[in-house]
Amino acid sequence: MEKKIKVIILLLAVLVIMGVATHLFLTPSTVETEGSKNVTDMLGRNIEISDSVSNVVATSPPMTTVLYMIAPDKLKAVNFQWTEEELKYVPSQYQNFPVVGGWYGAQDGNYEEFIASEPDIIIESIDEGGDGDASTVEERQEKFGKIPVVAVKDTTDVEKIGESITFMGEIVGAEDKASQLNDFNNKYLDLVHDRASKLSEGDKKTVYYAQSDDGLQTNPSGSSHGQLIDLVGGVNVADSLGQGNTTSGVQVSIEQVISWNPDIIITNDPEFYASVYNDSNWGKLDAVKNHEVYLSPQSPFKWFDRPVGANMIIGVPWAAKVIYPDDYKDIDMVDATKEFYSNFYHIDLSDDNAKQILLDSGLKESNLQ
Repeated sequence: MEKKIKVIILLLAVLVIMGVATHLFLTPSTVETEGSKNVTDMLGRNIEISDSVSNVVATSPPMTTVLYMIAPDKLKAVNFQWTEEELKYVPSQYQNFPVVGGWYGAQDGNYEEFIASEPDIIIESIDEGGDGDASTVEERQEKFGKIPVVAVKDTTDVEKIGESITFMGEIVGAEDKASQLNDFNNKYLDLVHDRASKLSEGDKKTVYYAQSDDGLQTNPSGSSHGQLIDLVGGVNVADSLGQGNTTSGVQVSIEQVISWNPDIIITNDPEFYASVYNDSNWGKLDAVKNHEVYLSPQSPFKWFDRPVGANMIIGVPWAAKVIYPDDYKDIDMVDATKEFYSNFYHIDLSDDNAKQILLDSGLKESNLQ
């Protein structure tokens, strides 16, 4: 009898231990934190994310561009559809990302479609010191439920982008690629900072940034959209409009542009570029007479603007060669283009491919290398 009691007690003890173990194993809080870590995002929020982030989407093109550059296999959706021309420079495995919209110039983000892409985290852009960022991020977090929203500082300024690239690399486990991208950027930033600082006022070239298919929208100095002109030491003729630091485009007349008579015209619009040399009004400008009109390379992302962000990193040496070719003879744009596309657009270009991209932008063959 005593032996039976001991056996029963032992069995009860085993059952209690198994019950406790089962409870601990199945407790929701334990399941949620397994394989996770706490991080502080760039808004100072303490959030829990997966230890190994595999799927990521971002709410704006500048953030999506960085993710595509440093961790394309983890990117699960994009904000807008690539064109057929752009897709020529996108590897096949990345051509069919779902388009989920976003919240930037276009406010067409679809929460359901974001969630359907099953991201581990969602990257949300914040302006440095901007009003309303915290409430916007919290609104996103509420709508996205349990999917962590990670706030990252604005990546639209090519001179300040490094911190955000480093942070995003750490978040998605792409530290080496993020460091490589920053190294490429810093190499050319250091070069243009040094040489632009040595330009005398008399040596500076005047530049007009022509937007839209008629070329009559522009951005003044201080705008993020025309920042590469300022960066390399060009004089933005539209600065005389007195608009200050604005991201908004400014409508101008052809008479106004003729009165500015810039040395150089840069555009992002292929239609304008295709017509400018055949237009009698534009033909009155020295830039047109001297064949100093340049079209930003377009694919898979524009080099000069739209979106503003990491895609403009390759635009730094390009803009330097466009505006001051004699001062940058040591930049081999063919090699720089091949390096950038291979490392960050994940596609290898031949010398002829890279050269054609540059010649199509208006660069003279003598200025390529």
